[in-house]
Amino acid sequence: MVANLGTPDAPTAKAVRRYLAEFLHDHRVVQLSRWIWCPVLHFLILPLRGPKATKKYAAIWLPEGSPLAVYTQRLATAIQSRLPAWRVLPAMRYGNPALKRVLRELHEEGFEKVVVLPLYPQYSTTTTASIEDVVASESKGLSVSLVEDYSTDPRWIAAVVDSIRSWRARHDAGEHLLFSFHGLPQRIADNGDPYPQRCAASVQAIATALGLAPTEWTLTFQSRFGKERWLAPATDKVLDELAARGLRRVDVVCPGFAVDCLETLEEVAMQFAEGFAAKGGELRYIPCLNESDAHAEALAALAQRAAQG
Repeated sequence: MVANLGTPDAPTAKAVRRYLAEFLHDHRVVQLSRWIWCPVLHFLILPLRGPKATKKYAAIWLPEGSPLAVYTQRLATAIQSRLPAWRVLPAMRYGNPALKRVLRELHEEGFEKVVVLPLYPQYSTTTTASIEDVVASESKGLSVSLVEDYSTDPRWIAAVVDSIRSWRARHDAGEHLLFSFHGLPQRIADNGDPYPQRCAASVQAIATALGLAPTEWTLTFQSRFGKERWLAPATDKVLDELAARGLRRVDVVCPGFAVDCLETLEEVAMQFAEGFAAKGGELRYIPCLNESDAHAEALAALAQRAAQG
């Protein structure tokens, strides 16, 4: 199965609050004492963040549903076409279809071997490890192989490179290329989370394959939350710096996201683009791999290798 982060069932206040509560209750996501965090979450964060998040989801919602859910399902279908002897299902760590429920149903249906492929190319204790937690608790009676990281997998790198190259061939290359990844608190990285190094390895492999000079690209991190220090440099701050240097056309790609979602479609393609436009520039978003042939083939190959041990 392909396991993604998750999404609300609808762009409504109730559905978004329910989703955020589940997501932000995970100790892997917010690594603070429950005695401190739970009151803050329910009496401060959710009342304040919920309505804002609902408007953001509504701005990107597709007729078929949440972009993350729609594209994850399409990707699962594309992988299924390449693995006809397999049963390929989408699952979500938070929200529906819930990963724990899908694992239980597979066991009840008599399946014995399962490959779980988290749609997080770069391993982190805040994402992949949370999937591992569910697998460990819900895999009774199942032999589960889990793909932990594919940050430098040659086929995946080639898929990202080809998508950037093809997009720039159609639209002409901008003056600079940003690689924007979801951030995490610096404290977590300082405690040993390898995520920043995995992101850097991905970007270096992609930039090298594209033939880019070090001055032509920048690795940045987005989606800061709260007041503590997060991974740097921040995408919005780098965009401010590029605008101050006189750059007027910047391309941005998000290789940490397998499919387009709130963070790519609203935060990058809308919020950051509007901020850069206010400074006289044009921020051009290069879409995620989504259900592209190269993406599906790369992930199918990863699943096959995992099944073989």
